[in-house]
Amino acid sequence: MNARGAMGKYGEDLAARRLADAGMTVLERNWRGGRTGEIDIVARDGDVLVVCEVKTRRSGAYEHPMAAVTPDKAQRLRDLAERWIHAHGGAPPGGVRIDLIGVVLPDRGAPVVEHARGVA
Repeated sequence: MNARGAMGKYGEDLAARRLADAGMTVLERNWRGGRTGEIDIVARDGDVLVVCEVKTRRSGAYEHPMAAVTPDKAQRLRDLAERWIHAHGGAPPGGVRIDLIGVVLPDRGAPVVEHARGVA
């Protein structure tokens, strides 16, 4: 794994921990929906299915991780959520929510983890 991949995995580990600490159940990580892409984390928040995109950046990077979900990316996440639901037996009673977790890794100190619910 290269340095970028290791940084992304570290960010996803922090994100999964944040979701668990918030009372959610992580169902799956790095689910591939064919050529259309990957869902970083699939979780359950009560009766709601949560499709979570994780973006990790070093501090001072070009853009803040929370700016990374463009309208095209949001549509791709919705499409992937539909594929996941189809592959796993249908939609949950509470519906589906798409969240974003942004992780900023400073040069010194603890990582900053931000969780935005219902971004797309």
